[in-house]
Amino acid sequence: MKLADEYTLPTAFAPAKRHPGATAIASGSLIAAAVLAVTGCSSGPGAADSVALAGATSTTGLSSDMAGTYQIVKLNDSRDETFNQLLGINNEGIIAGYFGSGAAGHPNRGYTLVPPFAQHSFLNENFPRSAQTQVTGLNDQGVTVGFWSMQNTASMTDNNFGFYEQHGRFHDVNFPIGDAASPPVDQLLGVNNREIAVGFFTNSAGLSRGYEYNIRTHRFSRVEIPGVRGLGPSLTATAINNLGDVAGFYNKTSMQVDAFLKLHSGRFITLAYPGAAMTQAFGVNDSDEVVGTYTTGTGNAAVTHGFTWKGGKYASVNISGASSTAINGVNDEGDLVGFFTDAKGNTEGVLALP
Repeated sequence: MKLADEYTLPTAFAPAKRHPGATAIASGSLIAAAVLAVTGCSSGPGAADSVALAGATSTTGLSSDMAGTYQIVKLNDSRDETFNQLLGINNEGIIAGYFGSGAAGHPNRGYTLVPPFAQHSFLNENFPRSAQTQVTGLNDQGVTVGFWSMQNTASMTDNNFGFYEQHGRFHDVNFPIGDAASPPVDQLLGVNNREIAVGFFTNSAGLSRGYEYNIRTHRFSRVEIPGVRGLGPSLTATAINNLGDVAGFYNKTSMQVDAFLKLHSGRFITLAYPGAAMTQAFGVNDSDEVVGTYTTGTGNAAVTHGFTWKGGKYASVNISGASSTAINGVNDEGDLVGFFTDAKGNTEGVLALP
């Protein structure tokens, strides 16, 4: 199942260019695999901070006015020793994710992960009779969202259908459209406590269209760029907080992808990590802290980094020794979830606790 071309993280039912190593925490306690040292540049709004594992990166020239630490925990389902991604975390510490790369014979299998994060804490969540499922987001009231596929093909261009799960029942959610892509691509990626979910679909022209879906009223509405004539460029809505603020990313130009935060007031804030070739937002909490990824370099030299943004200030998040890092979710405590590619090419789920 292939994501829309510009939606590179997390991977859809196409294999991500990364494979996870799975090391489940059998003890049931949080184990710090390492500590993230956070040091910041104090060069004004929009400046980029450096976040790296302690001792891994020189901080010469960086001030210590934002110094802090994260406790880093690798969380992987032992049923797959090669690929796990953690995509969302709620205020109860429950995590949404999946294992399996999506390659033929290696399907995505969804789960939620509950404290104390032992192997028995990985709870299967897969759409009935699906070939593949990803659980992408959740709220504090037991509602999860994601997408599923009937297929697990060698071409990796599998169909995608959105869903939410509530009170033990799965419900299909797909934006009503007459010119859908073939195969169809429709995904729910985030949900808030008011039971408003967000996601996107791909039309026959290959453009992504963001939308909101109200689980209580079953009504759809579009997420659009204010002031843009027509439906505008490709846009993917990935997360929504309890204020109704929506995060995501869009094609600012034919060559540039930027993240955004659209406030419930209608204000649209473009987020572009300084010096990045591409910026994508995947999570937002009630303090409007946004998390996601940015890319430096192009082609074979491209490298993916995680980031946080709050109050106009960026911080880069990189796991020591990883060839790429992605941050996909954040809760109101500032806990982060995501994944990274290790030295063996495995994709590992990661939880970062401030």
